[in-house]
Amino acid sequence: MITPRFDELIHAPTRLSLVAFLAATGWADFAVLRDSVGLSDSALSKQLTTLEDAGYAEIRKAFVGKRPRTSARLTADGRTAFDRHVLALQEIVAGAAGRWPSPAGHPSSRSAASDGEPAPGGVSP
Repeated sequence: MITPRFDELIHAPTRLSLVAFLAATGWADFAVLRDSVGLSDSALSKQLTTLEDAGYAEIRKAFVGKRPRTSARLTADGRTAFDRHVLALQEIVAGAAGRWPSPAGHPSSRSAASDGEPAPGGVSP
């Protein structure tokens, strides 16, 4: 069983997008990552280095002919960190859902009306 744990390193929006993309793939080419996440080459390189330094990503550099090719994937630790972070976010959202009333038109608002209680505005369905 995976224990939820909020991860500040993964939570940054750019890294979260990058890690989520890598979690859905195996090895991903640098150009595919760059285009999918919408980063410049230098920004992607910096983010991948940060993830690699944390042990969350593995970077592979090779040559295809005379052209360099860089690709990356999540390590087992990176996958575990991502899974734990997602669980922590789900717990935060689930906790918040029980604290505040649902906005009008939200599906949970309709469920109260279907239980015999008036819908927002006092009108029964």
